[in-house]
Amino acid sequence: MLGSARAGGNTEALARAAADQLPPSVPRTWLSLSDGALPPFDDLRHAGVEWPAPSGPEQQLLDATLAATDVVLATPTYWYTVSASTKLYLDHWSGWMRLPGVDFKARMAGKTLWTVSVLSDEPQHADALVDTLRRCADYMGMRWGGALLGNGSRPGDIHQDTTAMSAAKTFFAA
Repeated sequence: MLGSARAGGNTEALARAAADQLPPSVPRTWLSLSDGALPPFDDLRHAGVEWPAPSGPEQQLLDATLAATDVVLATPTYWYTVSASTKLYLDHWSGWMRLPGVDFKARMAGKTLWTVSVLSDEPQHADALVDTLRRCADYMGMRWGGALLGNGSRPGDIHQDTTAMSAAKTFFAA
């Protein structure tokens, strides 16, 4: 899941470098969370109404999430945590858990959650992002695959971070 506000940005480049190391037989689906596919999240837990069934692009994201064995959130570190589009996607998980017959939480259990993130600061400044996603994995009964972090700000900067690009070569091997 691509959660950057910039198509083809540093985070996506690092995620694709890591995915390029997977065997060709491993299927990959790349979906952008920033293209407006998800409507604003409306928390209806205490409204006394049935949760509305998703449709269109939201249904596509739900279906892709459920079909995946692994979910990779490629999100730049914005203000020390995930991007707005990634946060919106995770908010929708709350609604999907309440859809009759979907069993979202049970179906997510056992999958692996990973993150790839590029930030323009020191790696420890991504601690909140990593902690947030690790806690999401724990709550959902998912395995935590880990975090691949890189450094860059301007487009293409990630290619200068040789440590991150090298780590991408073995990231999914773990």
